[in-house]
Amino acid sequence: MADLKMPEVNYVLISGNLTRDPMYRQTASNTPVCNFVVASNRKYRDGNDNWQEDVCYIGIVAWNRLAESCHDNLKKGSAVVVDGELQSRSWKTEQGFKHVVEVKARRIQFLNIKRINGSNNGHDNGTGENSIYSEEENNDFLDDSFDKFLSNEESELLK
Repeated sequence: MADLKMPEVNYVLISGNLTRDPMYRQTASNTPVCNFVVASNRKYRDGNDNWQEDVCYIGIVAWNRLAESCHDNLKKGSAVVVDGELQSRSWKTEQGFKHVVEVKARRIQFLNIKRINGSNNGHDNGTGENSIYSEEENNDFLDDSFDKFLSNEESELLK
């Protein structure tokens, strides 16, 4: 039994909305990095059988092309699903050491972007090609349903 080894699993999947616009910068070696905070809601029943809601604020960091994509497509209120791993870091300040645990993103699904067939809506993706994405007009993030992110064809399949 002493030879048993715990598997090394570090996996996070979280959905929520950005609490403010993402902060984009480049490191000293010109590596793009983007930081933002996601508010994720959790609903539960309390001891009196009443519905309650709790909010968890999670720091996210994206690197390289993912950071650039976040910078181009996200803003305060944007809905996302983040797939990544926990990472911790610490640094020294005048007041002592600071520690933070955040999610290092591997993949990010932008939920407020929809495909526009054959239309660029005036958006250029920076490569000279026209972007086929545009931001959704309706930013009602109070609805917990993901149905509004389905295409008409996907909605019909679920009926």
